[in-house]
Amino acid sequence: MTLLEAASKADELAKAGSERELASLRQQWDDELESAARSADYRERAVAFRAIGLFRFRQKLELLRRGLEDDSPAVRGSALVSVQQLSKDHPGVVNGLRPLLHTIVATDPNGAVRRLAALCLRNGSPQRETVVLLNGLAEDDEVDAELRSAARTAAAELRKRAGARL
Repeated sequence: MTLLEAASKADELAKAGSERELASLRQQWDDELESAARSADYRERAVAFRAIGLFRFRQKLELLRRGLEDDSPAVRGSALVSVQQLSKDHPGVVNGLRPLLHTIVATDPNGAVRRLAALCLRNGSPQRETVVLLNGLAEDDEVDAELRSAARTAAAELRKRAGARL
């Protein structure tokens, strides 16, 4: 079984609520995931960072941070997909990575990575600086239309959750 196959199995177990089996699978694949995340091959790193989300490995947030800072856009994108997965029910994941996510959404050279970062930010707590940043991107004619749309959607969702506070 490959790491990706194990991660897919972990995702199935998590969706089924099989916590004991999921914990066992995490333990079994922990070392391999750590090793793949440090691989010289960006493809192996991308699989490892995607696996963090599929395994629901919230204990790997520091490792995930390294993926967000990787030179490869594929690795950064995979790490962002995991951030999004982990933060759906736990906004603290995004809240802990917020400054880095702000930097990625505002300055990353890869448009797809920037869009993924915008989508991640919508899972965090609604904070004024995030909404201001997203609104600025949504109104900036110099960024691509897909990023403007993602930023607009994320900002609207955060404003809605915040109510009248923002």
